[in-house]
Amino acid sequence: MFISTAFAQTAPAASGGGDMMSSLASMLPLLLMFVVLYFVMIRPQMKRQKEARAMLDALAKGDEVATAGGLLGRISVLGDQFLTLEIANGVEIKVQRSAVVQVLPKGSYK
Repeated sequence: MFISTAFAQTAPAASGGGDMMSSLASMLPLLLMFVVLYFVMIRPQMKRQKEARAMLDALAKGDEVATAGGLLGRISVLGDQFLTLEIANGVEIKVQRSAVVQVLPKGSYK
């Protein structure tokens, strides 16, 4: 009364190359999604990281920079991990090198 009748199906006849094409066709949308994901998300992020790393490596004494905290200053001492910013006449602070987010054009900070 509550159980429906189940009908068994016979297995389809084995074909030579049809199974391979159907499995490839079923995986094609998945592969296409990974390709789109790579070009839309992963590749631009890697490019931004490479540009940021190049900017940090190119820092030099006397460059005017902006930090992630919003401080503007001129680099007075440059180290491997830290740098010293002169944010006002006679006022120097030490910040991590990775805190620098932008190198400002010369003369924009006074």
